[in-house]
Amino acid sequence: MIGYLETGKTVTGVYYAELIRKLRSAIKEKHCGKSSHGALLHQDDAPAHTSAVAMAAIRECGFELLSQPPYSPDLVPSDYHVKDSLRGQRFGCDEEVIDTINDWFELQDKQFFVDGVNSLTRRWEKCVVLEGDYIEKLNCKVNLTIVICVSDFLITY
Repeated sequence: MIGYLETGKTVTGVYYAELIRKLRSAIKEKHCGKSSHGALLHQDDAPAHTSAVAMAAIRECGFELLSQPPYSPDLVPSDYHVKDSLRGQRFGCDEEVIDTINDWFELQDKQFFVDGVNSLTRRWEKCVVLEGDYIEKLNCKVNLTIVICVSDFLITY
């Protein structure tokens, strides 16, 4: 499931809470009605993600939230190379960007996403070893919210 934010709009706690509820529905549909209860959810510490309304939706949906230390750019979930797939392309409208991103995600196999989760684990371990010092400097801005479900791992960006 990918949630696209309209141009000029801002991710708010209300928007993010609704996205979380849509994610729960998508998981139930994909897993033949099984609950999302106990599924892991990893998100960064953006104000919309940690707002009271978003946190209430996370609890309501039964997700187990993985903790994210504040100001931890090394531990922010990756963008899954979406920006690389868009590099050098020109788009006439938002729909062309959305179609291109959707097509790109459809081409990725399950192992691609599992590898992404595993790389996050390695980055967490490096951060612990370095006692919180930055591992890498990330400077990426993507004007969309991505929610990816890999088996029972849920990752939001």
